[in-house]
Amino acid sequence: MYLLDTDTLIYFLKGHETVVQSFRTHANKSKAISVVTYGELVYGARKSERVPENMAKIHRLAELYPVIDITRSVMDSFGEIKALLSSSGTTVDDFDLQIGCTALMLNYTVVTNNIKHFKKIPGLKLANWA
Repeated sequence: MYLLDTDTLIYFLKGHETVVQSFRTHANKSKAISVVTYGELVYGARKSERVPENMAKIHRLAELYPVIDITRSVMDSFGEIKALLSSSGTTVDDFDLQIGCTALMLNYTVVTNNIKHFKKIPGLKLANWA
């Protein structure tokens, strides 16, 4: 199962050839979106010059791929891992950490082009389709 990060979905929506091909290659694999990613996409669409068109695309993505909510167990993991990382002087953006903890709790692989940030999360499986 794959948890699609915001950047991967943006590349897909913009027709990035390698990412589109990766979606085709993984067409039969289950994919989902974090509610955090959904919120980031809505934010980007609302800032854009083509709000109705971009919001329609986001709503379609949410029809195609389940949107995974943040649960208390995800936030328990978030707090634990954030404290662990903080004690070693390592930081990860809170949204990225929430996405990563969602994937950890569900044993999903995060599909992102932002490997540099996500690889700081211990035990997280990563894939880069870009």
